[in-house]
Amino acid sequence: MSNNIADRLSTAYHQLQEFMQQQQINRPVSLIAVSKTKPLAAIAAAYQAGQRDFGENYVQELQLKATAASDMPEIRWHFIGPIQSNKTRDIARFASEVHSVERAKIAQRLSDARPEHLPPLGVYIQVNISAEPTKAGCLPDDVLPLAHVISQLPRLALRGLMAIPTPARDGDNSASFAAMAALSSALQQQFPMATALSMGMSDDWQTALCHGATAIRLGTAIFGTRDTQPHE
Repeated sequence: MSNNIADRLSTAYHQLQEFMQQQQINRPVSLIAVSKTKPLAAIAAAYQAGQRDFGENYVQELQLKATAASDMPEIRWHFIGPIQSNKTRDIARFASEVHSVERAKIAQRLSDARPEHLPPLGVYIQVNISAEPTKAGCLPDDVLPLAHVISQLPRLALRGLMAIPTPARDGDNSASFAAMAALSSALQQQFPMATALSMGMSDDWQTALCHGATAIRLGTAIFGTRDTQPHE
């Protein structure tokens, strides 16, 4: 397993670097290995191969893995799933970055729960850029008001925006990515430090990069087919 993961990770980084060179993209871009439902052994194999950023969707799974990963001191956990109010304490304790903040109430609870001995929790505002009724995220018009709230909370650090655009019927969701790029530029006019743009997954990371993504999230490309979703 470890050799397969190391090989997939190497291939993913090679493809990322090659694409960035072709498109003359010079900004730093991070690759988050989405490890939800994957065993700790798979994470350890990726860590040993040099990977440091891992994405988790489920709070209980994050807690268990973060607690068990004491021998991986440089690991950075990114929480990328929906956030329930009663789960904010564990997210604030174990995550380094949270990509899915969509409400002021959640931001306040995360700030209140962030331990004093840890640095401020990095926060991304999740945007429902496709305005889907069943998808998480705030609407574009709510981004700046929420950013103002987050910027006032002492235990949070506003990083930028996150989105999961819905593929268009013709398979081209570049319009949604372009809208996110414009929204990110507008955010940075008021919050210059909020430069991060977390978007792009296995099927559309190239399009995301062409529209300003600074973090892409890859799961299957690194760990293989996803296992059954756990229950919390």
